[in-house]
Amino acid sequence: MKISSSAFGHEEKIPSRYTCDSQDVSPPLAWEQVPAEAKSLVLICDDPDAPMGTWVHWVFYDIPPSLAGLPEKIAPVERPDIGGVQGKNDFGRPGYGGPCPPSGTHRYFFKLYALDTVLNLPPGRTKKQVLQAMEGHVLAEAVLMGTYSRR
Repeated sequence: MKISSSAFGHEEKIPSRYTCDSQDVSPPLAWEQVPAEAKSLVLICDDPDAPMGTWVHWVFYDIPPSLAGLPEKIAPVERPDIGGVQGKNDFGRPGYGGPCPPSGTHRYFFKLYALDTVLNLPPGRTKKQVLQAMEGHVLAEAVLMGTYSRR
């Protein structure tokens, strides 16, 4: 399975449009080679370089495996129109919260998981809760990593 973005390449700088320094909207994402037996997808974006430990920027689960990606600017609501359910990020809200590092260059990992089940968790679950529910159900995973440092 592969995940990519038309906005930035793997290990490349994330454009400021997708950060707290600008519009803070979610970037467009695309994926391919999702296993045919996948029942749902999970997307987690986090920053392991945050000073207080890994900072979670996005938790999105029960994404329909029929989708080939996500358009830019997914609404920060619990149940977006395209399907799936958004959990709570470490900013304390549903949806995407863009990079906003206090200093230095940080890495942002967009991790996509194909599952053999639908989690059916209520909206607003945390990364930890989603990872626990996913245990034993991951068929494949893919990672896209972007970097960002503030001006």
